[in-house]
Amino acid sequence: MKTLRFLDFPVYVQTKRLYRKILVISQRVNDYSFKDQIKRAALSIVLNIAEGSAKKSDKDFARFLEISIGSANEVAACLDVMHDLNRLTTEEFNITISEIESIIKQLGGFRKKLRNDN
Repeated sequence: MKTLRFLDFPVYVQTKRLYRKILVISQRVNDYSFKDQIKRAALSIVLNIAEGSAKKSDKDFARFLEISIGSANEVAACLDVMHDLNRLTTEEFNITISEIESIIKQLGGFRKKLRNDN
């Protein structure tokens, strides 16, 4: 098994792109705790893919992918709040939510494959 295999996962690359985008978007909010929360949730998506890929069993890896999915949903909720507060245009919101939905679908498919292979 490749040591850092997560580096080759397309969904990992996509989550890093989302994280960079969230870093920029989060600057529009003055509330430190909210800003910190959305950044931590976005980073959690990335880090749980990496951490899970190092687990010995596919079942353990699948559990980390579930955590990534939960964090992606948390980011989506934060973006929804930002949109409601007019810190995010409807176009930006829709585009970013579509990116998150794509990530969630990929992670869900990956998780399902890991579970079915056992």
